[in-house]
Amino acid sequence: MGADRSGRGVIRRAVAGQRRDVVVGSLLGAAHQTGEALVPVLIGLIVDRAVVRPDGEALALWLVVLAVVYAMLSYGFRFGARAGERAAEQAAHQLRLDVVRRVLAPHGGAEAGRPPGALVNVATEDARRVGALNMALTLGIAAVVGVVAGAVLLLRASVPLGLLVLIGAPVLMALGHYLARPLEHRSQAEQERAAHASGVAADLVAGVRVLKGLRAEPAAVARYRSTSQASREANVRAARAAALQTGLMLTLTGAFIALVALVGGRLVLSGSIGLGALVSAVGLALFLPGPIAVLAWVGAELAKARASAARIADVLAAPGETTGGTTEPAAPSTGELRLHGLGHAGLRGIDLTVRPGEHLGIVVTDTADAATLLRCLARRCDPDRGRVELDGTPVTELAPAALRSALLVAEHDAQLFDGTLLDNVTAAAPAGADPQPAMDAAAVDEVAATLPGGTAGRIGERGSSLSGGQRQRVALARALAADRSVLVVHDPTTAVDAATEARIATGIRRARTGRTTVLVTSSPALLAATDRVVLIDGGTITAEAPHEDLVRDHPVYRSAVLT
Repeated sequence: MGADRSGRGVIRRAVAGQRRDVVVGSLLGAAHQTGEALVPVLIGLIVDRAVVRPDGEALALWLVVLAVVYAMLSYGFRFGARAGERAAEQAAHQLRLDVVRRVLAPHGGAEAGRPPGALVNVATEDARRVGALNMALTLGIAAVVGVVAGAVLLLRASVPLGLLVLIGAPVLMALGHYLARPLEHRSQAEQERAAHASGVAADLVAGVRVLKGLRAEPAAVARYRSTSQASREANVRAARAAALQTGLMLTLTGAFIALVALVGGRLVLSGSIGLGALVSAVGLALFLPGPIAVLAWVGAELAKARASAARIADVLAAPGETTGGTTEPAAPSTGELRLHGLGHAGLRGIDLTVRPGEHLGIVVTDTADAATLLRCLARRCDPDRGRVELDGTPVTELAPAALRSALLVAEHDAQLFDGTLLDNVTAAAPAGADPQPAMDAAAVDEVAATLPGGTAGRIGERGSSLSGGQRQRVALARALAADRSVLVVHDPTTAVDAATEARIATGIRRARTGRTTVLVTSSPALLAATDRVVLIDGGTITAEAPHEDLVRDHPVYRSAVLT
């Protein structure tokens, strides 16, 4: 989106990116509006030149001219609207891509304080509203041309009527802008409430099994009902503001047209204009409410777009969880991982070297310390003290995207996506890579056997058609298929039976032969398959040895992995 990530910057870029379609749509729309304004004038000329003084040839000629004008305005409307709609849809699409890119950016931070449903609302409804400004701009420019054309034509028929329109139309536009201000504030509140309701709904759907297990459905329903009610009330307030703005503008427009008709009638009675001019003036007076109403609508759309653009700008300008880092990792990566005096939250002075190709187990007695360690390794945060190095380079110096291409931290609560089982496994796999070894290692063949279509079977949103253990196996297969130089896995088998867990422990070892693997877990089966195990207790490393030796000699370790 560039440097300017304010609400105004979002609007400017949404319009500038579709400048060609906006210009084309505006020109064709202007042709349509000009044609609309010419129709009553031509009818007036026909009355004066072929009806008041009957003339068959003149009537035929002017009817041909009228037909050409109708063809022009019809063409202008059809293709102008198409260009405007294309500009709106393409701008909305680009904004959705920008929001999604920011949410998925390696440095993170966009999701902080925003539930998933709120981000979805920003990427869909808010993007649509800002994109729709291109259509509004196209129609608005055409409407201005229509008002000017009507005024010029009225000036030719009558200077007083033309001046009345030229003075009155800008006043109406200014009033429309002023009346749209309350709508902008209420539209923003409406979108905030709608986003919150979407977020609550997404959370409830994601945790529906837990809610049913706790028999907490009534509380969940009550929570959503309250949120939905607040969203509905905000929507009603915004609709009332829109209705009030539209109603007032229609009233003012009607009064303005009535004034034009009154002045025109007095001019006819005084003999200042003839019958044809009277017909033209009345026709133009009836035509003008159209473009003026469009201008009022454009004001309302601009108010909504500004509110939505501010919300999009907040997401795009959200500070990252981590900053800096431009260096590319060594190619090829050796897979050496070092922690020097790492201190963050509960961790204190962690010194650890993971040798290239080593299969290391880490047991952390405090779950909060385990989470902190994983966040530091994944560089979702930078430690308060010390550093993490990959192949001798501090990870703070590596570009986030480049770091993740060499080091993958597969967290315990990894999410699956709606799609086939195979699509989930290969989501991060190198192009053309064979996913079968990863699926074999994670025992995914048993999962595929339960699905209609096997690996081509759909697993539902967040893997809803799978059990907890099956979801863990698919997530583990996805991490293995990514084939990173360094893989850190957190508790990948907590919902898997003992026999399958032993098979997976052997499978991981085989699939990761020659590449660095760190298992943060308390599973005896997984730890038994490692080269050595490091115990972190009280935020520091207190023991380091093979699994069997620690089970035999260290009571704290024995308690952590065997109870």
